[in-house]
Amino acid sequence: MCGIVGIFLKDQRLAPELGALLTDMLITMSDRGPDSAGIAVYSAVDSAGSGSAPGKVTVQSDNPTVDFDGLAGDLGGLLGTAIDVSVNDTHAVLRVDAGYVSGRDSLKPLRSALAEVRPTVRIMSFGETIEIYKEVGLPGEVAERFNLASMSGSHGIGHTRMATESAVTTNGAHPFNTGPDQCLVHNGSLSNHNSLRRELAHHGVTVETENDTEVAAAYLTYRMAEGDTLGEALQASIDDLDGFYTFVVGTADGFGVLRDPIACKPAVLAETDQYVAFGSEYRALVGLPNIGSARVWEPEPATVYFWDRSGVAEYAHA
Repeated sequence: MCGIVGIFLKDQRLAPELGALLTDMLITMSDRGPDSAGIAVYSAVDSAGSGSAPGKVTVQSDNPTVDFDGLAGDLGGLLGTAIDVSVNDTHAVLRVDAGYVSGRDSLKPLRSALAEVRPTVRIMSFGETIEIYKEVGLPGEVAERFNLASMSGSHGIGHTRMATESAVTTNGAHPFNTGPDQCLVHNGSLSNHNSLRRELAHHGVTVETENDTEVAAAYLTYRMAEGDTLGEALQASIDDLDGFYTFVVGTADGFGVLRDPIACKPAVLAETDQYVAFGSEYRALVGLPNIGSARVWEPEPATVYFWDRSGVAEYAHA
């Protein structure tokens, strides 16, 4: 099963409503996946593209009272830089110099410092704009504990899970973040994720969970590190990933959708002058502004759709 939702705002006047819109969409999909839920929220992108924004690392702890107390000072002392820590229930957002999160390799000092001072803390996301919050439980419960409805941003992706291939844990919940400001959610199942996991490891790319979705996310990160655009990486995945799936991928400035060549998993897109929205079912979209005047359609099989600040790029698979 599993349920996916996503929204990309063309009209930034809706930014204060992003969290509320995503929360309603995600709760509507509760019966598609009652064991865990997660959401990725992207803050506004620097229009100049300067990359000067401070980096953000979202972390999670099963014992936040202990782990987050004094974390800013302990990390800052080891790294030799100021760390700002904002706690939100079991998660905290660490704001650091952008250089620490510009790439996975540059996270090594931060990961090493976290492992030394707080070995039980897990990294949920890293980048300049992304924050990921996820936990075990119904979407409504997860949304309430993080006050997701109050969050603002430029776009976001949510997932409610019914586990089929890995344990019901926070780490196994979606979204998965494997590259700076990149995340992926998935409805379906990959049949070759174990062989792909071994192939990625051969190239020095490791994943932390048994979830096949994290393997798909890491595959895209690897392809882009090798020089592909997101569209090219998604296009290549049609040949390299076996199974049935719908992917929704987030980046710093947009989001993309891809269904497998058979396209047996449900998917609906809606577009207006204000937004582009995705839902596993149309009912996830019915509460959106002006949905009655939206162009609504089912994305084509094996076709990459991507929206960013320059418009939509669509790549048909030959």
